[in-house]
Amino acid sequence: MSRDQQFEQRLLADLEQVVSPRHARWDALGLLAVRSFLREQLEQWGSVELHTFEDGADAGVNLILKLPGQRQDLAPVLVAAHYDGPLGSPGADDNATGVVALLELARRWAATPTPRPLWLVAFDKEEWGMLGSRALAQDLRSQNQPLHLMVSLEMLGYTAEKQNYPFEAMQAVYGNRGDFIALVANTGASPMLPALSRGMGAHVTTKVLPVPFKGRLMPDVRLSDHSPFWDAGYNAMMVTDTSFMRNPHYHKDSDTIETLDLPFLMAVIDGLEVAIRELR
Repeated sequence: MSRDQQFEQRLLADLEQVVSPRHARWDALGLLAVRSFLREQLEQWGSVELHTFEDGADAGVNLILKLPGQRQDLAPVLVAAHYDGPLGSPGADDNATGVVALLELARRWAATPTPRPLWLVAFDKEEWGMLGSRALAQDLRSQNQPLHLMVSLEMLGYTAEKQNYPFEAMQAVYGNRGDFIALVANTGASPMLPALSRGMGAHVTTKVLPVPFKGRLMPDVRLSDHSPFWDAGYNAMMVTDTSFMRNPHYHKDSDTIETLDLPFLMAVIDGLEVAIRELR
């Protein structure tokens, strides 16, 4: 069996464990099952910290695996994906693709350590307003914990003939085909975008979007776990297939494994492994 066939089999096996209703309030047992699966998988590569949080009547659990880098004096890169799902949807693209990418990256980076320490985080309650990521970002800021970059993996597996944008003028820059992965970063992280784009671009068509003012002029780019880190003063980037601007199954019961472009997802993961490994 070839390397790509083995890779695809791993992704499908992980997707089958994650793709199911897992809404925090209406599918609590499904969410608990996915949380248990992720914890078990991540514990293959080290101790998993349970970061619990409360927000009013809501509570949740973030899972954190810290992989040592070759140089412990360097600020870590935090790579994350949310594991809860939308109401009434199995959430294949949103966000099982991000979760299985996180697991595959953990597997590779644990086997061959990167120069920087890597923190891999599975966030809870993104669908409730980024509660898990907001809690962690605030805690890290209160501890004066430096981060080199926070990377949010948000919907990585859908391609389409047509691509929409929040502003019509963007089509002239980015094209009208939904066949690329987007890197959306705040201005502080913008100097990292050329190298990240080159590293990923060797594997998948990659387009970058630097966003000023923490994305407040373009609210659609704030709808994932990177935005609480922007608000806390960290450099952060979302990696995305552009979500509802491309995927008609967004937050619907039709968001299933069968709709995913697995070779595209595999290429995104290969690109992420190289690009983040080479961050300096």
